[in-house]
Amino acid sequence: MPSPQLAVIGGGQLARMMQQAAIGLGIRIRLLAEAPDVSAAQVVPDHVVGDYTDLDTLRAIVADAPVVTFDHEHVPPEHLRALETEGHACRPGPHALLYAQDKGDMRARLSEMGIPCPRFRMVTTAEELASFGFPAVVKTTRGGYDGKGVWVVRSAADADEAFASGRSLLAEELVDFRRELSALVARSPSGEVRAYPVVESRQANGVCAEVIAPAPDLDAGLDAEARAMAERIATELDVTGILAVELFETADGRLLVNELAMRPHNTGHWSIDGAVTSQFENHLRAVLDLPLGSTEARTPFSVMVNILGGAVEDLEAQRAVVLAAEPDVKVHLYGKSVKAGRKVGHVTAYGSDLDDVLARARRAAALFTDGVTHD
Repeated sequence: MPSPQLAVIGGGQLARMMQQAAIGLGIRIRLLAEAPDVSAAQVVPDHVVGDYTDLDTLRAIVADAPVVTFDHEHVPPEHLRALETEGHACRPGPHALLYAQDKGDMRARLSEMGIPCPRFRMVTTAEELASFGFPAVVKTTRGGYDGKGVWVVRSAADADEAFASGRSLLAEELVDFRRELSALVARSPSGEVRAYPVVESRQANGVCAEVIAPAPDLDAGLDAEARAMAERIATELDVTGILAVELFETADGRLLVNELAMRPHNTGHWSIDGAVTSQFENHLRAVLDLPLGSTEARTPFSVMVNILGGAVEDLEAQRAVVLAAEPDVKVHLYGKSVKAGRKVGHVTAYGSDLDDVLARARRAAALFTDGVTHD
């Protein structure tokens, strides 16, 4: 095969959707996949199965690829520094990824910058947690996602599982918030930055269930603040590619940063069908230092609903049922086996009537999950 222009580490659905964008741009990707049947390995011809924590494996994958990017944030930073020393551009680089890999470091750095965050403290004992105060949210500083490694605690006893994990733990105040928002920006090495519309994300059992773009009834001042905050974080942390800043809109009208992700993000999936340039295309443009595309929305509202594993086991067979019932909804399946609660795809609807758009997206997702629609 011809030499790749980009190496992608990690074979999940994010890499799968990067390949979709890469085809249109004529970008050749080589993929390091965790297993032969993972989501992205099914669609990227030039892929190798291996361990992303092994430096020699990484070297072999990126050998003739000038630029490296990621499906996830878990590659050891010392390996990335070694690759950079050997002449490969890692985007984002290890100096930036640190703040997406470790929540404690992220909280400390953002606080130094004056970015508003929930009150926090690193804790190693139940006594330290008690002195921080209850109720609180306790998180593992590394590795947690989709509600895993996160505990809401109202007494020291509630934190027994967290301390038994043996992981480094961060305690945060339990924020009284109105809703969760997400501000996405794309940034190139040359410093070009483009911001997407701020969206509302709605969670169920710690997992993103649906995203509304743009966030309905968002105060214009908060909208501008969220975009400016995301652009500043991307610039000062030297993030290359997509940065997602997950935010709390508090009950008293403030914005607090919840999490950072330095890769395409679930709250940006709506952009595949709802924006002029998808987050995946702009991520590729950014890491290859190509001019960024417009982030403007194509329609007044887009709604993305995740398809979570449920009663329907054969998604391909169910596909025809969904397309017949909701022909105007866009379907994205990830090639994953169905497990309860697992993200196996998403659907996107768009239009000018938010209630109608929400209803169509929810009906389509329900048909994939349970086989029935819900009124």
